Amino acid sequence: MAANCDDKVTRVLFCGPHFPASHIYTREYVAHLPYIQIDDVPLDDVPNVIGNYHICVVKSRRIDSEVIAEANQMKIIMQFGVGLEGVDIDAASRHGIKVARIPGNMTGNSVSCAEMAIYLMLGLLRKQKEMEAAVRNKILGLPVGETLFGKTVFILGLGAIGVDLAKRLRHFGVKVIATKRRWTAAGYSQLNDDESDGLDDEIDGLVDEKGGPDERYGFASKADIVVTCLGLNANTAGIVDSKFISSMKKGALLVNVARGGLLDYKSVVANLESGHLGGLGIDVAWFEPFDPDDPVLKFPNVLITPHVAGVTEYSYRTMAKVVGDLAIQLHTGAQLTGVEFVN
Repeated sequence: MAANCDDKVTRVLFCGPHFPASHIYTREYVAHLPYIQIDDVPLDDVPNVIGNYHICVVKSRRIDSEVIAEANQMKIIMQFGVGLEGVDIDAASRHGIKVARIPGNMTGNSVSCAEMAIYLMLGLLRKQKEMEAAVRNKILGLPVGETLFGKTVFILGLGAIGVDLAKRLRHFGVKVIATKRRWTAAGYSQLNDDESDGLDDEIDGLVDEKGGPDERYGFASKADIVVTCLGLNANTAGIVDSKFISSMKKGALLVNVARGGLLDYKSVVANLESGHLGGLGIDVAWFEPFDPDDPVLKFPNVLITPHVAGVTEYSYRTMAKVVGDLAIQLHTGAQLTGVEFVN
């Protein structure tokens, strides 16, 4: 699959200004190659310029059938990471465009997200906002926090992130329970979705109790902390709804490092107001960038980070290399490696 461009330059388009290290690091990686061009453009400009490019890195831009129809030189639409919920894959297929993602367990992305989940758990348990207030008010010895030790953590969706999270939680002395769509006797069954990333039986010995999607309510009732690690699709959108949160223990914590759309906003707010939900830690929001004045952020037991769970020097440098190498392979007609094609 050669780029076949008239001026012998393979052009890579990064959509929008967010996650700037993605295009900065990729540009640095191929800076010595005059035949690879890396551009980043505002989100609204993408439909007007996409026809000039051979690879599109979507980031947070929705790429629908109308945008794809303008991509007359496009060979590959990809994500700088895993999530492809914003790409019309069927439309891309009709136009002969391949759609790809970068497996998280190959780049350090899933490790980075797992670490962020633990950061949010600890921040909620130790009451980070209250600690900051105590420092401002010169109060010592408050608040009284809780330990992660001895807790039961429910990982909702045991894919690459979930496996890396389970590995790290074992050292904290917690009980790990988890659900996923399908298990094998060895442990993990590979799936062509955001829960897979090419894992095999790594999870043997990491999970104390395993279940399927239909058991999620029962698992939620046992957990002190629920961590959502699912991919976002038609089946998982709003899966953490009123019924799910009501099934959680009173005072249990909810952490989301996957996609904001997994959580039903009204249900989350209602259960924070009632006190049933003991705390919320999110790296992803319902709309991004999230409104800093949104009422959900007024609660003292809510922590939010700006979608940086996977944004670490290691993971972003590694993924930039994947994108750069893919552009080189496309330009030279070599075999395309380092990504997972979904169509």
